[in-house]
Amino acid sequence: MHIVVCTKQTPDSAAKLTVDAAGNVSWGDSPIVINPWDEYAVEEALLIKERLGGNATVTVISMGPEAALEALKHAIAMGADEAIRIWDPAFEGSDTLATSYVLAKAIQKMGDVDLVLFGKSAIDSQTGQVPVEVAYRLGFSPLTYVIKIAELDPAGKSITVERLLEQGRQVVKAPLPAVVGTIKGINEPRYPSFMGIRKATRAQYPVWSAADIGADPAKVGAAGSGVRWTRIFPPPAREGKAEIIQAETVEETVRILVDKLMAEKVI
Repeated sequence: MHIVVCTKQTPDSAAKLTVDAAGNVSWGDSPIVINPWDEYAVEEALLIKERLGGNATVTVISMGPEAALEALKHAIAMGADEAIRIWDPAFEGSDTLATSYVLAKAIQKMGDVDLVLFGKSAIDSQTGQVPVEVAYRLGFSPLTYVIKIAELDPAGKSITVERLLEQGRQVVKAPLPAVVGTIKGINEPRYPSFMGIRKATRAQYPVWSAADIGADPAKVGAAGSGVRWTRIFPPPAREGKAEIIQAETVEETVRILVDKLMAEKVI
């Protein structure tokens, strides 16, 4: 069984986001780490491999420049078998639409994928769109908000999961291959071992270009993105004024405050 985990490199969760007037996003000098939600997807892939007695291969992929290596190294240190970085200068400026196209083309290139795992979203954008877009492009069963993989039958080509929704838990059975979006609570990601870290340091990380995956230049980067809908705008400047209420007693101060709030129709 071949399991692919799609990961992303993101700034540390404590990073401060800034957006300039042109819509350019900056995370300052924040260190780049594996997207925290993706750790659950990697862990689930490793647990499946262990349940199958090792009769599975876990490949981790990430679309991004050299900084994406941090996410791949982390996944290898956790126990993934191999990792592939997908990057080309043409991918610069890709939104979720273009990103899902690149990831789907890379997965198609592998040819024998049974299961694709994602974290629920990336902490830097929080769209949650890429898993379902990849599933649509591949023609795989899309299963999102998965908190438990209840049954996996590689021979029978089926998967049963529990989805955690606002209304409660929903049990869904679907055919393989499938794309699964995991959420927090599905497992507890393991810490990379010392041997795993050594393996990650020594591992080879192939880079697949646009030509390698057979990507159409018109469908990647800014050219393949819905720019009108995905541009990020800085928040408007907040304007306000303050008034200090002065009175002889606390009771008088409260009365004046209540009168003002009522006049402004706040209460």
